[in-house]
Amino acid sequence: MTSLRTLGSSDLSVFPLSLGGNVFGWTADQDQSFAVLDAYTHGGGNFVDTADLYSAWSEGNSGGESEAIIGKWLAARGNRDDVVVATKVGAHPGYKGLAPTNIKAAVEESLRRLGTDYIDLYYTHFDDPSVPVEEIVAALDQLVRDGKVRALGASNISPERLQESLDFADREGLAKYAVLQPHYNLVSRGTYEGALQETASRAGLAAVPYFALASGFLTGKYRPGQSVNSQRAEGAGGHLETERGRKVLAALDKVAQESGAEIATVALAWLAARPTVAAPIASARTVEQLPALLAVADLELTDAQVSELTAASA
Repeated sequence: MTSLRTLGSSDLSVFPLSLGGNVFGWTADQDQSFAVLDAYTHGGGNFVDTADLYSAWSEGNSGGESEAIIGKWLAARGNRDDVVVATKVGAHPGYKGLAPTNIKAAVEESLRRLGTDYIDLYYTHFDDPSVPVEEIVAALDQLVRDGKVRALGASNISPERLQESLDFADREGLAKYAVLQPHYNLVSRGTYEGALQETASRAGLAAVPYFALASGFLTGKYRPGQSVNSQRAEGAGGHLETERGRKVLAALDKVAQESGAEIATVALAWLAARPTVAAPIASARTVEQLPALLAVADLELTDAQVSELTAASA
């Protein structure tokens, strides 16, 4: 059985691959989403990531579509207590920012859509510098005290604001962030490594990186002269134009061949082995995309392979 990983100082134990819910209600309809969620949990997964924002950017959507689909799936399967559900606050078109009144209203909407009376992990989606950290932390602490949230996380936050938040929570004896969700992968290391990673490490935070596969580039499907039919093709394909992108792809090809693993699995395994990282996030639009993601739980790269990928991505 795959070993679960504890998320920082929380009591949450999770599978080492978090299933991203950004595609639910966007590129995957309800039936496709249910099939992916079923396959993920049948494969041992228990950690689903979403946000109240998902997927407001899609024509005809207003935000909350992903949460609503996950809520219907949890109700249909009767497995709420077996799944660690993470969602986020602060970016929904109707509930923007981190003012305490907004957090209080937004969490109720997320709970309603998810069809649950508690959220396992609640992130601030984007920091809101217009609101003092003291007000944000106090509002989040109240959600924990009320039993509506089990653990707290932050995403898209500066090292300075993160440290201020942690220090205030410590001084006042309030619930504090246990998890950090940074943008981090083989072709985007500077978005986490450095001051932000050092802050997380000192505080014992677990990192749950998003864009773990660089919008699909790190699956290996983007190659010179090939076109990919994907909503994210333009951004992902751009990595082919960089020296780093080409070097990373070559290193991934080599390590994948050596280990007999899919390229996506190797990319996720490198990330899962990085300091502070507990579980990378990756999404699947179809059931066929899932095996390569789930396989990260069983792939342990050699020190030489890790070093080769680290050097190629420098």
